[in-house]
Amino acid sequence: MSLLEVDDVVVQFGGVTAVNHASFVAEAGRITGLIGPNGAGKTTCFNVISGLQKPNQGKVRFDGRTITRLPVHRRSRRGIARTFQRLEAFGSLSVRDNVRVARDIHRGVVGLVRPASADVDGLLERVGIAAYAGERADSIPTGVARLLELARCLAGDPQLLLLDEPSSGLDESETDEFGELLARLAAEGRAILMVEHDMDLVMSVCDDIHVLDFGAVIASGPPAEIRSNPQVQKAYLGYADDPADETRVDLPAVELTQEIRLEGATP
Repeated sequence: MSLLEVDDVVVQFGGVTAVNHASFVAEAGRITGLIGPNGAGKTTCFNVISGLQKPNQGKVRFDGRTITRLPVHRRSRRGIARTFQRLEAFGSLSVRDNVRVARDIHRGVVGLVRPASADVDGLLERVGIAAYAGERADSIPTGVARLLELARCLAGDPQLLLLDEPSSGLDESETDEFGELLARLAAEGRAILMVEHDMDLVMSVCDDIHVLDFGAVIASGPPAEIRSNPQVQKAYLGYADDPADETRVDLPAVELTQEIRLEGATP
């Protein structure tokens, strides 16, 4: 049984369907990519999984239990953590204190069930940002801030990590190191579900990939299968390659945009 199951989820904002009967899974010990053009509904799916968005239809199951109606803090207690596209660090605190706050919150809330035993400086070392420990969070580079968010997530020792564009702001060598870090985290038995625009990273680290197009899952499978899928090529490029040679076009590193303009909502 999959650690995370998203089953027939629909999310509508007024007359716009942002997620259209989407179903997909994430397995423990594996890295799963959730990809698609801008506006495809990826972040909305993350909001449904983490409890920030109530679906109009469908269910979310985590570790065999339905959590569709659970509030955010109860999902966190059960072992779900996420990062955001928009950085959410406490800017006036140091990098170390940002992680310390996360550790202390988890110890107070879930300490009796799943104590967060990781040392703060150990977490910073683990994600590769120990050199920034004493700096204010609002003064560090964007890539470092992304890793700070990951360290805060790990302070709660989650079973499921939801990472929303985690490599944004990282250079090529930092992205390679980040991919190795994700592999180590998955090897510990965690499920990692990642929304990411860097297709080189997605194709190199993900065990499984689900592709959204206008809110619907149009393909699921291993990277090689997704790369050569004509429906996926059409979603990204607007057309498929010559049907006689569908496997010779790689996905682009930069996504085209499907525009869904909503008042007060981010699909």
